[in-house]
Amino acid sequence: MAGMEYAAPAWLPGGNLQTIWPALFARRVFGGPVRYRRERWTAPDGDFIDLDWLAGGSAAHAVASVGAHGLLVLFHGLEGSSRSHYAEAFADFARAHGLAYVVPHFRGCSGELNHGPRAYHSGDHEEIGWILARLRERHPGPLLAVGVSLGGNALLRWAGEQEGAAARLASAVAAVCSPIDLAAGGTAIGRGFNRLVYTGMFLRSMKPKALAKLAQHPGLFDREALLAARDLYAFDNVFTAPLHGFQGTDDYWARASAKPHLHRIRIPALVLNARNDPFVPAASLPAAHEVGPRVTLWQPATGGHVGFPSGRPPAHVRAMPEQVGRWLMAAAGLRPAAQAWRGRAPQ
Repeated sequence: MAGMEYAAPAWLPGGNLQTIWPALFARRVFGGPVRYRRERWTAPDGDFIDLDWLAGGSAAHAVASVGAHGLLVLFHGLEGSSRSHYAEAFADFARAHGLAYVVPHFRGCSGELNHGPRAYHSGDHEEIGWILARLRERHPGPLLAVGVSLGGNALLRWAGEQEGAAARLASAVAAVCSPIDLAAGGTAIGRGFNRLVYTGMFLRSMKPKALAKLAQHPGLFDREALLAARDLYAFDNVFTAPLHGFQGTDDYWARASAKPHLHRIRIPALVLNARNDPFVPAASLPAAHEVGPRVTLWQPATGGHVGFPSGRPPAHVRAMPEQVGRWLMAAAGLRPAAQAWRGRAPQ
């Protein structure tokens, strides 16, 4: 894509290293530590979600003080949070460019189990819409939204579902490393090294949460079937799909995938996927003829899954948020901060 470039450093070869190293070891920010203020909202169904606002007084003050410069909203990935490496890197971008910044947590991901007999899922576009509508009520300026992995798929599903009406809430959206073909991504993560490392990592977090949900709501699902799940397909079949109105994993993955809806998007949308992402097979990525005219595809050869490391060891992860964030600002008619991006190492 013209004006946007990325290549992983030679000392981090391959999609797996470019995924794992940045999440564990790479520097996240150029400035000081990222500090948040938490706000809790009551959902329409009586449950709650927690939002973390980039510090700067109260959440309302944070919006008002930089309202003319826009609000950047980040929807995190599977089992992510405002403390994920990419969330802190985007917070640092927002801080550098005078944007208000908020991370709404999907239910159960803020450190406290939600109350209702549901969790979150890859196609949760109704939740996305409710959150954006409430933020729009409070924020009159440009609203930019970026979704990472699962959050990006849900965000694109929302934009496709809303078509032209999406412009009432968001000026531009971006999805980073999103498995927009959930069946392809689910198959990829359930094989070989991916199954051993990534699937195991996710299930170690997701199973205890599911069991805690069962303790809240006895009889909600089959406990023994959940304990026996060894991949995301089986977990989704027992837990995610039935709790959210799907007939099973196949129905969930088919109906929640954003790829079939990309041609319906009517606001500026960036879809970024590294072609060596271990979770998202390159063959499943959309081609230009499969998306609408407002959708921009960026598919660099390297980057891994939400990795995109840059620089010498230990590397940093600010290059991707800088480019994605600047794209969003340009699409919304906002001017970035005067200092140019030089790929400098974080302090």
